[in-house]
Amino acid sequence: MGLSTECERGRFFTWEEVQKHCTRSDRWLVIHRKVYDISEFSKRHPGGARVIGHYAGQDATDPFIAFHVDKSLVSKYLKSLLIGELAPDQPSLESWKNAQGGWLQHDFGHLSVFSKSKWNHLVHKFIIGHLKGAPASWWNHLHFQHHAKPNCFRKDPDINMHPIFFVLGKKLSVEVGKQKKKYMPYQYQHKYFFLIGPPALLPLYFQWYIFYFAVQRRQWVDLAWMVSFYIRISLTYIPLLGIQGFLMMFFLVRFVESNWFVWVTQMNHIPMMIDHDQKEDWLTMQLHATCNVHQSFFNDWFTGHLNFQIEHHLFPTMPRHNFYKVAPLVRSLCAKHGLEYQSKPLFTAFADIVHSLKDSGELWLDAYLHK
Repeated sequence: MGLSTECERGRFFTWEEVQKHCTRSDRWLVIHRKVYDISEFSKRHPGGARVIGHYAGQDATDPFIAFHVDKSLVSKYLKSLLIGELAPDQPSLESWKNAQGGWLQHDFGHLSVFSKSKWNHLVHKFIIGHLKGAPASWWNHLHFQHHAKPNCFRKDPDINMHPIFFVLGKKLSVEVGKQKKKYMPYQYQHKYFFLIGPPALLPLYFQWYIFYFAVQRRQWVDLAWMVSFYIRISLTYIPLLGIQGFLMMFFLVRFVESNWFVWVTQMNHIPMMIDHDQKEDWLTMQLHATCNVHQSFFNDWFTGHLNFQIEHHLFPTMPRHNFYKVAPLVRSLCAKHGLEYQSKPLFTAFADIVHSLKDSGELWLDAYLHK
């Protein structure tokens, strides 16, 4: 074990050998039992080096299928990266094959509207850049990583607030407590969440960071789209409201949007398992990290169909109006394999965010004082 073997059809590898290649400069991954060396290609990966790098040393079959619309095109790039395949005795690790403006750009960002990827990308840049004032490259950089490894510490940027502002997840909270780290009074985080969480994320953080991101990464096209947003709203509203009135209106809209965005996006994830990467199969990983909110006309509209978070994470390029169709199939698959499929009322999902923060804060405090 641990040594590759040779055969007439090419080079064979064991999982032990594949898993050794998981550093920044040396990256292998497996797709459909084929072994690929992505060490250099990851730097040119259209989705970003991090999102593909999160699967270094692992089986990437399911995320490959989930993320890529035109698989025949992508396969052309894979041919030059192929170095062998798994040995016949090696197991396959995959187990199974305004805020409304924000939800709309989300659809285009996931390539789930047009059949051609280039049209999705173009309209995505227009909506998030010209209508929302944010760079598409920033959204892609963060969001694709989130989908690839949801709730995995140091791989999902959506939980980067741990442990600076909050401690998240049962295991991670105890870990921080044992390390005697205290950046905030975490035992009160379920209370100060209402001050620095939903109200502040967009107007006090994202509002400024997106400009730094675009300039630092030289995303000049995205920056131009963003500037067009500010020129448009300034020319529209300053003559009507004056500068002071315009600024008040602008930050009021950002405040409302921030609350809407945070409650909707975090209700599906913060109460779920948050831990280091456990290298689980695609279905198990997504079910451990996501939950649904019951379907209703209001819930579908209010959340942009992200109340079907499980289906969205399993099939990220699926158009959102099809989630309800596939949900019964996913639920039956989970029942067949003994996996928990969570769905709850909307306000229960909101409350679970607060309860989860309270629980993890108490776990941190106990570990901090007594372990």
